[in-house]
Amino acid sequence: MEKDLNKTPIEKLTYPIQEFLHQQASGGILLIIATVIALAWANSPFAESYHHLWHTYINIDIGGVGLNYSLHHWINDGLMVIFFFVVGLEIKREMLVGELSTAKKAALPIAAALGGMIFPAIIYTVFNLGSESASGWGIPMATDIAFVVGILALLGNRVPLALKIFILALAIVDDLGAVLVIAIFYTSNISLTSLMIAGGLIVLLIAMNRLGVRNLLVYTFVGIALWLAFLKSGVHATVAGVLLAFTIPVSSRINTKKFKNETENLLKDFDNAGEHGEDVLTNSERLSIVDKIENNCEKILTPLQRFEHGLHPWVSFFIMPIFALANAGVAVSDELGSALIHPVSIGIILGLFLGKQIGIFSFSYLAVKLKLASEPEGVSWKKIYAASVLAGIGFTMSLFIANLAFNSPELLNISKVGILTGSLLSGIVGFMILKSALGKK
Repeated sequence: MEKDLNKTPIEKLTYPIQEFLHQQASGGILLIIATVIALAWANSPFAESYHHLWHTYINIDIGGVGLNYSLHHWINDGLMVIFFFVVGLEIKREMLVGELSTAKKAALPIAAALGGMIFPAIIYTVFNLGSESASGWGIPMATDIAFVVGILALLGNRVPLALKIFILALAIVDDLGAVLVIAIFYTSNISLTSLMIAGGLIVLLIAMNRLGVRNLLVYTFVGIALWLAFLKSGVHATVAGVLLAFTIPVSSRINTKKFKNETENLLKDFDNAGEHGEDVLTNSERLSIVDKIENNCEKILTPLQRFEHGLHPWVSFFIMPIFALANAGVAVSDELGSALIHPVSIGIILGLFLGKQIGIFSFSYLAVKLKLASEPEGVSWKKIYAASVLAGIGFTMSLFIANLAFNSPELLNISKVGILTGSLLSGIVGFMILKSALGKK
């Protein structure tokens, strides 16, 4: 507590960002471990058990709706909804109070993200236009923020906070673009009935927000119903997570003045109750006061903050590593060479490694030179270029979109080879450039 009081105003302001980056860095390490395990498992004598596990079917009945899907499907269409829900919360927070809250702040990351989506898609399309693999154009558009932040963590405090914030804002806009691409272009047959039910639930969620409902459990139950509606609609279920996030309230039950006054009074009562024993365990009056303070702390936090704070560790340390474990297992056979020179693989590798850096850097440079955006304070163009290269680590989101783009196991495996290669190349080269830029200061 004393440590928090000694923080400077700027440290207090950037604490939520620092906490997020710390979790993403740790999560990035787990992602790497899960990826290595998946690759080793898929290429071991036990490879058959790897594929058998993810194709094990699990049947669950929710409110009369029978759901019989493989474990792989439950992860990609179930657990990943929670990931996209957290992404939606981050987007909403940044649009309200963060790096996307004003036109001036948002201009640079938006321009950078647009360039980083357009160029990779064009490069991929050049190699795959007119073929059955043309639908994979969305694969190299994505950036895996957990991996990028994990690499930044290797360079420690030498990386300027302004550069980390730029990458974070860029990745959030990138995620929003990926969600729109998934919703619009990667959908199957549409069920109008299910979509109408989903629309009704969204209206209900908005009404709950306006009426002042702040109970997280209520939003959770309606959110599950929304997920089920999207699951049966043909629009990918993960879109439900983002839409749900945008309906979560951002106002607290009590204002800061009331919280301060009530908490001060409760602390005085806590002090006075010490006459009946110092230990909270044996002092029922103090225990009751602590419960009231805890209740007030819950009331002052917005539902958005409570959801985000509660789910972030689960996403970083469980959902993303499990997703990587289930999706990154590529059998490296004698045909690896032919997979690397396949148009799908070439399009993804060049899209991630070249398309990302060209698009992000050129659009950022133009936005600043045309005075549409301002350059991050204390961040050189070489560091921005290094960040542009690092953004070519598509991994998680690229794997996710690949699963939507291809029904063919062969094309899916080839795309995974391209994703892993392009991401690895972007990570190594981006790290070396950034390390060089930081060394010259």
